[in-house]
Amino acid sequence: MSFAVSLAHRTSSLIKNFYMLYTDLTNSEARFTINVREGMVELEGKESFVDKHLEKFEEIFKMAVKEAITRGVEQSLELKAQSAQAALPAELAEQKEPSSVIEQSLPQPHKSNGSATKHSARPAIIIHPIPVDLKANESKIGLREFYADKKPANHYEKTAVFVYYLTKFNNQQEVKFGEILSCYDEVNEKKPSIADIVKNSIRYKGWLDQGSEKYSALLTISGENFVKFDLPAQNGKTEQQHPTVTNN
Repeated sequence: MSFAVSLAHRTSSLIKNFYMLYTDLTNSEARFTINVREGMVELEGKESFVDKHLEKFEEIFKMAVKEAITRGVEQSLELKAQSAQAALPAELAEQKEPSSVIEQSLPQPHKSNGSATKHSARPAIIIHPIPVDLKANESKIGLREFYADKKPANHYEKTAVFVYYLTKFNNQQEVKFGEILSCYDEVNEKKPSIADIVKNSIRYKGWLDQGSEKYSALLTISGENFVKFDLPAQNGKTEQQHPTVTNN
């Protein structure tokens, strides 16, 4: 809205209120003439009316002009602010672009998922099968037959059976992890992480104990009783008598 239109609008509104204030006057008694562009106001009527109301009317007109000027200045400031705000994003983009380039050039910290951010991965333990005598002969039963007789149901039971066999029939004081893996190959069963199986069997089952060497185990009394008397589990059958090794 331009200054002239705003001035005319405000002046017209005030004059309307002024006119309503004097509704007791007829059109022949009073006439108003307003020139907004030149800032002039004329009041025609009876001398007594003009003398009484001219000063008040001029005051009202001055207030209208002042308000129109104030509104015009405010609108001008608003337009300037809008123009500056519209131009601001482009300037900010130009200012931020160099910082983005700097951020991209800086090395970014390596991020990884899961517990790897706090703990390094445990190195894999590689254990290879160690050859051991597992075949039947005149003095002992073979592992395959002994395994079929005991029918172990899981890796903990299988490991206990293998360590029992190597301890009782091969006369070994301790059994190496690699020898247990050879037992898995002999009975054609999938090999587990034998280190974890032995560790958990020691901790939770009590069937095995840690050997003198790092990757070795020995049979406990509990493990011996389990294999000898509790397997096979499905029918409660006790261990059959097998030939024992005689020392020459």
